Amino acid sequence: MYHGVYVPNFGAYGDPHNLLALAETAEAAGWDGLFLWDHLQLYRKSEVPATDAWLALAAIAARTRRLRLGPLVTPVPRRRPWKLAREIVSLDVLSRGRAVLGVGLGAPADAEFGCFGEETDDRVRARRLDEGLAIVDRLQRERDVCHAGEFHRVEDVSFLPQPVQRPRVPVWVAGFWPNTAPMRRAARWDGVFPLKLPSAPITGLTPQNIDWSGLWMTPAEIGDCAAFVAARRPDGSRFDVVASGATLPGDRRAACRRVAAFEAAGATWWLEWLDEQRGSFEAMLAHVRNGPPQP
Repeated sequence: MYHGVYVPNFGAYGDPHNLLALAETAEAAGWDGLFLWDHLQLYRKSEVPATDAWLALAAIAARTRRLRLGPLVTPVPRRRPWKLAREIVSLDVLSRGRAVLGVGLGAPADAEFGCFGEETDDRVRARRLDEGLAIVDRLQRERDVCHAGEFHRVEDVSFLPQPVQRPRVPVWVAGFWPNTAPMRRAARWDGVFPLKLPSAPITGLTPQNIDWSGLWMTPAEIGDCAAFVAARRPDGSRFDVVASGATLPGDRRAACRRVAAFEAAGATWWLEWLDEQRGSFEAMLAHVRNGPPQP
């Protein structure tokens, strides 16, 4: 099992200098990856500072040598696929083959899409996601790309350089379990990042009502999701199953037991979820400095 840290791009983590310090600390402490949220804002009229995830990831790629890194997740429906392809290939080249592309619909739809006059309907955004991913894939694999779809048109494009990783940068698909549509989508790509379906829609967020811990999966849920995706893999090949959550600082045995349960359920990655609800940035940095939860 691999171990990474998973952080927002806002609040204390919206300071790119903090993100660089966190990445260097994580690499030195033996973590395997660092993955960054890709939000424009969390709620309407947000006063929480944020940084651009892609600029921060580029800086992290230049300052590290071993960490896997990438957006987790970038909302493909608000991206132009050719621009996204250029960014992920550039990140892969800059990091010498360490990039991962985490993708999803994007949430909350009202803050990320609606207030900018963009599409909020989940079904429409799902079609945009699938078409956008197909274009991003082809631009990494093929020398001459033509595409005429529902939302996008590409005419006779050669897109160089190709990524370091072949045939392309791995794609991890995020979605809420037990919704089946995003899991069927994940089965067509390289990994799945399941989150628990919220009991209420993710709308009207404020600093007072955000509780990310409600999105964490249990080992049993991870196992069910992994089995669902595996049964729908077209070739039965290996894929990544990404689990996330929090371990308590200062109790390494308990942390190792918690993460081992996810590994036994089929997870290939554990992502330690850091945010300001858990403590100050300095406290979380010290937690990361103690190393990943492994024997």
